[in-house]
Amino acid sequence: MSKLPRPVFLFGLVSLFNDFASEMIYPLLPAFVTVVLGGGALSLGALDGAAEFAASFVKYGAGRLADAPRRRGGLIILGYFVAVLVRPVIALTGAAWQVIGLRVTDRVGKGIRTPPRDALIADVTPPEMRGRAFGFQRGLDHAGAVLGPLAAWWLLSRRTLDVRGVIEASWIPGAVVLVLAIWAVADGKRRGATVQGEQEWKKAETAAPPSSAFFRTLPTLIAISAFYLLRMPETLLLLRTQQLGVSVASVLLLWAALHVVRSFTSFVGGSLSDRFGPLRTMWLGWVSYAAIAVGFALEGSAATAWVLFLVLGTVAGLTESPERAIVSGLAGSKQGSGFGSYHAATGMAALAGGLLLGALYQSRGAPFAFIVSAAGVTLAALWVAVAARRRAAAVAS
Repeated sequence: MSKLPRPVFLFGLVSLFNDFASEMIYPLLPAFVTVVLGGGALSLGALDGAAEFAASFVKYGAGRLADAPRRRGGLIILGYFVAVLVRPVIALTGAAWQVIGLRVTDRVGKGIRTPPRDALIADVTPPEMRGRAFGFQRGLDHAGAVLGPLAAWWLLSRRTLDVRGVIEASWIPGAVVLVLAIWAVADGKRRGATVQGEQEWKKAETAAPPSSAFFRTLPTLIAISAFYLLRMPETLLLLRTQQLGVSVASVLLLWAALHVVRSFTSFVGGSLSDRFGPLRTMWLGWVSYAAIAVGFALEGSAATAWVLFLVLGTVAGLTESPERAIVSGLAGSKQGSGFGSYHAATGMAALAGGLLLGALYQSRGAPFAFIVSAAGVTLAALWVAVAARRRAAAVAS
């Protein structure tokens, strides 16, 4: 089996430490917003949705800029710098809207860095290995999301720091992120990975309109965005586990355990994507989510919440890598625009879904909101299956 390019390995480490820093904070936000700051379920839905919505425009613009490979390094470093700078400031907030504003800024940093990073990974990786490459990056990303909550839990359980102190401490792994990101970008340039991409981009720039990557990926973006529209925001999933009896301190351990599953299944999902096709792998993830959402709709115990939340980790492993492999294959030489369109479309869908499902959760209760989510994803999965069968029949004829 061929080895992955070294820039892919380095960006995996960047993702690991970045999620270490981010996930020290994220699982604490539901309790921080609702208990410390007095917000409600709608505030939590807005927290996820507004952050992704604000980042959507940035992602598309950053993707367009990242079509030129020479710009990718600077955008990547800037994006990580913004996130590292604003995360610790959340500890100083006194109202839910302030947390939302800082979370939005954090996600803007993600919007700046994500399309050029994904484009660079696709640029240095042979097409037949892209599922593995994105699976590796997502796997280490989720591994960092294991370490972050464990560190936060240890600090809280030993009463070394309170919640605000843990949030402030996120700057330490964040500083490591910046060092690794600069190294990863420099390594890509030394290997000449962007030179060939720059030449291909210049040729394509004169041969196709700037919006071509968006329209090539549009049908796929609609399908993938439907899933993000109908998927329950993770803040509400965390809130549901607390309602089923999981304590705030245990949520940190649950969040870490979730990412153990996500990390493992990301490697598996990347391999399945290369072997059986990304569309089939992604579809399996959708069906799995629908079944899990039904489980969350039912009344249960803390033990039930633990099982469902851990099984939920398979969904990310089966969807994230295939989605990126699909988009990379469709985008051609416009990798930046392709990934920018993908991240922007899914971000806007996440906003609408976060607000809708958050409002349903708050007004009609958790069981109703989860049933709506499960039913919607099931219909989307059926739509994709029928469309794929029709395309296969058309090709065969």
